[in-house]
Amino acid sequence: MPEPAVERRTRKRQMTRQAISNVATRLFFERGFDRVTIDEIAQAADVGRMTVFNHFPRKEDLFFDREDAIRDAALAALRERARGTSPLQALHALAHRLIDDPDPAFPLFDVTCRFVQTALGSEALKARARQMRDDFIDMLAAALVEDVGATKDDPDAHLAAGLIAAAWTIAFMEAHKLFSAKADLNAANHIFLHLIDRGMVGVDAALAGTTYSRPSAADPA
Repeated sequence: MPEPAVERRTRKRQMTRQAISNVATRLFFERGFDRVTIDEIAQAADVGRMTVFNHFPRKEDLFFDREDAIRDAALAALRERARGTSPLQALHALAHRLIDDPDPAFPLFDVTCRFVQTALGSEALKARARQMRDDFIDMLAAALVEDVGATKDDPDAHLAAGLIAAAWTIAFMEAHKLFSAKADLNAANHIFLHLIDRGMVGVDAALAGTTYSRPSAADPA
């Protein structure tokens, strides 16, 4: 059967978006984020300037083009967790799955080494990363609240989200430091999980006695 027009347009749009992203990433890696313009990206990708902006409203979005995938992975970990598993346990298990069963969308840590180095070389990207972290904390807090049926302004949810984000950020950056120094993927994986494990112990202690550190009341017994 011929491909439906809507599906064909969607597929072509996704292909164009990915092609623009690939070109932009290559230029950013080669020359640094701040030295590449939108016009240069459009020319290299053989598209118009407005086509770039139709897919990526901000230049920083071209670099952090997998932000939605990271958010979706965290939400899926909460939504699809096994019966009797707390929200914190589900997010802890997600970190181990990313190492034990790598997802092509999150290649840790050798493939992302150049990515991190490029981001650290740009004040604009570092500022955007901080904003993304804050947005992720707000999203995660809202998801936790919805998951356990708490009120949207529950301070425990915001505490949990902030502590989880801090633990993940530190574990990720320390693993990258180690990989950059020694090019040892096993060592980087080990330090990442070691810090995640210790960090999540702290999060669980801080949230002890709340609905976030034990199975949700909404879960079947």
